[in-house]
Amino acid sequence: MQYTHSILIDLPLKQTIAKMDSLENLKKWQDGLVETTVISGKFGEEGAKTRLKYDFGSRKMTLLETIIKTNMPHELVASYTTKGVYNEQHNRFKATDDGKTIWESDSTFKFEGLGMKLVGLLFPKSFEKQSLKYMKAFKAFAEGNPTP
Repeated sequence: MQYTHSILIDLPLKQTIAKMDSLENLKKWQDGLVETTVISGKFGEEGAKTRLKYDFGSRKMTLLETIIKTNMPHELVASYTTKGVYNEQHNRFKATDDGKTIWESDSTFKFEGLGMKLVGLLFPKSFEKQSLKYMKAFKAFAEGNPTP
């Protein structure tokens, strides 16, 4: 499953990336994130691995983030794995002529096991909605607005 989302952030590129490239800021815009642990490398750098623990009430989830490629402030490629799910995100950041930032994100999901393949097949829009929700939450955080 693949999809792309784009969002306009009302901040210059340099300020947008400074807010995004911060381990401490993740909890400020990622709903449900309760714990972050860098397990190898330096957060945000190529090869770094970070464990992200989420609590959504009745559903708990742990993801392993691996930075595949970084060319910041313009590009960041990362993978996120959990039981039965592999997600790779290609993020691009572009400065606009009027001092704003365009964030484009291509997401690719691969599912393993019958259960997760069925989830991906039956509920593909839920993955897209979650990705867009986090992009909108980051925008609100970065611009200093309450999370939507």
